[in-house]
Amino acid sequence: MKALRWHGLKDLRLENIEEPIALPGKVKIKVEWCGICGSDLHEYTAGPIFIPVGAPHPITGEEAPIVMGHEFSGKVVEVGEGVTKVNVGDRVVVEPIYSCGKCDACKTGYYNLCSTMGFLGLAGGGGGFSEYVAAEEYMVHKIPESVSYEQGALVEPSAVALHAVRQSKLKVGDKAVVFGAGPIGLLVIEALKASGAAEIYAVELSEERKQKATELGAIVIDPKQYDVVEEIHKRTNGGADVAYEVTGVPPVLTQALNSTKVGGELMIVSIFEKEAPIKPNNIVMMERTIKGIIGYRNVFPAVISLMEQGYFSAEKLVTKRIKLDDVIEEGFEALLKEKNHVKILVKAE
Repeated sequence: MKALRWHGLKDLRLENIEEPIALPGKVKIKVEWCGICGSDLHEYTAGPIFIPVGAPHPITGEEAPIVMGHEFSGKVVEVGEGVTKVNVGDRVVVEPIYSCGKCDACKTGYYNLCSTMGFLGLAGGGGGFSEYVAAEEYMVHKIPESVSYEQGALVEPSAVALHAVRQSKLKVGDKAVVFGAGPIGLLVIEALKASGAAEIYAVELSEERKQKATELGAIVIDPKQYDVVEEIHKRTNGGADVAYEVTGVPPVLTQALNSTKVGGELMIVSIFEKEAPIKPNNIVMMERTIKGIIGYRNVFPAVISLMEQGYFSAEKLVTKRIKLDDVIEEGFEALLKEKNHVKILVKAE
């Protein structure tokens, strides 16, 4: 089958590899759509970050080259021995977190914080940029007919956004600001709407992304036109209750922190490639808190339910659809060169 594999920094190759089979406890899925994630792009331009190189991943036993892609939907075509959760023909999405089940984090239910955590599509186990994937049964979630396969490819990134909002101290009626209206930032806006935020601000430079944020109901602030921190304090009468940093750009982290009110909270949703300096007094003197999140836990069913109600719409968020044959130039390279894209979906054929 065709599959996109990461061999090294700026070295992605579309190759023919052996088609997976449904071993005991596994579910073989015909991939329909797979989204290109910011994490995938980071691996392409600055990796390895999560991809195991030089030694096998402790859970998957694999190392580079690995098949990429962890935001995907598809149809079950085969089930391995012992699988009872799904049947052939079911429409599904995959929650791609590997966890050991034995460390302190796993024992307390925080499986996304597992000491040896990995992602299918980044740590091995196959990936969504291929024709077929054989995933562990516990990763598989059924989606109803009312949720399209395109929509299904957005469940994973939407779970990141919903987890970020759930883990913050946001309350119904609060004011929030999202720094960065890329794919995750826009999904955070949707999660904030679903969670009852009264005012949602979005800080963004890209014209298309500003338009998307506006369409989703956010009040857009262009950092080229305003002193962002000053403007947010002015419009919110003292600062946002919670700020969500979704850019991974070091100076923006400081802006996001300083945009919050006395006792406010900064949620770090990004993965940073470089160190980001922060002045501790900006936390101490305002009794602010900073919290980070990675991935998600126990939110896929809630995301799918919200999608049935119209949240996290693929029609509003997907800006390009391409074939697997074109994934490098029309996908990864396009995201680097054309900053107007929000979410690119890849069709496995």
